[in-house]
Amino acid sequence: MATIIDGRVVSASIRESLSREVQTLVSQGLRPPHLVAILVGNDGGSQTYVGAKEKACHEVGFLGTVIRYPDTVTEEELLEKVNEINHNDQIDGLIVQLPLPKHINENRVTLAIAPEKDVDGFHDVNMGRLTKGADGIKPATPYGITLMLKHYGIPTEGKHVVVIGRSNIVGRPMSILLSNPGETGNATVTVCHSRTPNLSWFTQHADIIVAALGKPGFLTGDMVKEGCVVIDVGTTRVDDPTKKAGWRLCGDVDFASVEPKASAITPVPGGVGPMTIAGLLVNTLKARKASIEAHTA
Repeated sequence: MATIIDGRVVSASIRESLSREVQTLVSQGLRPPHLVAILVGNDGGSQTYVGAKEKACHEVGFLGTVIRYPDTVTEEELLEKVNEINHNDQIDGLIVQLPLPKHINENRVTLAIAPEKDVDGFHDVNMGRLTKGADGIKPATPYGITLMLKHYGIPTEGKHVVVIGRSNIVGRPMSILLSNPGETGNATVTVCHSRTPNLSWFTQHADIIVAALGKPGFLTGDMVKEGCVVIDVGTTRVDDPTKKAGWRLCGDVDFASVEPKASAITPVPGGVGPMTIAGLLVNTLKARKASIEAHTA
């Protein structure tokens, strides 16, 4: 029977550690880390994610602020607010919840965030540091996954990892983190995507699979080998009339057929999701510490 990799348990452990660090900062007369989230429009998923992030901030003693705009906000208005926050020394981290309305250029907004406050880790500067293996803010979801692997003692060195998906948010940075030198690195990584022929051949030869392509139930039991570790990043809402909300979250992995063959597997929900927030919180504390160092240097 596979070990169920519980992101909620790992996240709780990380939050406990962060809470202690915040208490130490405050006891020294310093303010706690401050994370600001910008939310545009009324997308249900985005509201849920931002609410969870705000709650997590308060739980660990961070200051958490949500700035809400209607979906009619202009790109220039949004960029003005980002610039204002960039120059506010009382704010350490800024996230702009994606997706944004179609009339707003997401890339332009992402790149407008100061790299040192980009706690999602999406900015080109932070991605560049990641690629070089330099110290910097790591993309929150891939970073959270490495923290989860570390917590469960799942080795990556010398393992063959297959990452399904090549997005700049998960797939691509995940492949870099796992192949970089380090405690949760030194893996041999294959990145598969929609143009990969015979994709199942790669997954059948993988020691670890990270599924991040956004297709519910894509990875099935016949596509994996006995004893593999499976990380499911997918969170697609699918219609389900048996649920009160009328929908349920579905991962990229067909859990029922894959779990019997896996040595360890993440559920959806309760797997990677909580670790994204954990990664975000760790990044925000890192940004706060860098700010303190910059002002005392």
